Amino acid sequence: MTITATVPTTNASRYLQQLCKHWSHKFEVQFDADKGDIAFPMGSIHMEAQPEALLVSLAPNPDADVDRFKQVVADHLDRFAFREAPLPFNWQ
Repeated sequence: MTITATVPTTNASRYLQQLCKHWSHKFEVQFDADKGDIAFPMGSIHMEAQPEALLVSLAPNPDADVDRFKQVVADHLDRFAFREAPLPFNWQ
């Protein structure tokens, strides 16, 4: 199962890099200015920066609390996007 959200922002690359750097102290992370992957305990996180949006994909582990997983990611991104938070996440 993969859960995705398109998060409207013109700062997608900045937020992607900030979140990846933040979590790189605890988890395995690979990223550049356009894409990022985080091996999070609840499952993997993949992000892609586009000019007008940040695409966020979650692949939760079978035992993960999916609602909590979505909330943790959204809360952390909102911290970095404090000038435009709360960001709208349309999880699907």
